[in-house]
Amino acid sequence: MRRPDAPAILSPVRLRCLIVDDNEPFLEIAAASLAGAELDVVGTAITSAEALRHVAEHQPDVVLVDINLGEESGFELARTLVERFPQLASGVILISARAEQDFGGLIEASPAAGFVRKTQLSGMAVHELVASRSPSDREGT
Repeated sequence: MRRPDAPAILSPVRLRCLIVDDNEPFLEIAAASLAGAELDVVGTAITSAEALRHVAEHQPDVVLVDINLGEESGFELARTLVERFPQLASGVILISARAEQDFGGLIEASPAAGFVRKTQLSGMAVHELVASRSPSDREGT
């Protein structure tokens, strides 16, 4: 029980999340592990076209995009998402099994809010990136 004089801990706002990855077993595991972690997983997609349809239909707050989508580019999908859905300017997060350093400056040059290695993917990591890129934090940059 909390002491009366202790500050209340506010839980983060629940974010609606879409996960895009061409690895279907990973999609299942990620959706199951992220669901309930202050995230509502509203869908999964394995192609860019499918991701764009899901975003239009479900209006997620966050889209997790695998950098390597088989024959497609996660970097290109990130650009398309932000161009077509400006409300996602702080909600596209790139993911990969590889380390961030493996991509040179490509992640930083992308419109994504940031990057999370798949082994570090969690609700907390998603919330931290989205919060760090909220529109009020970017004004004037």
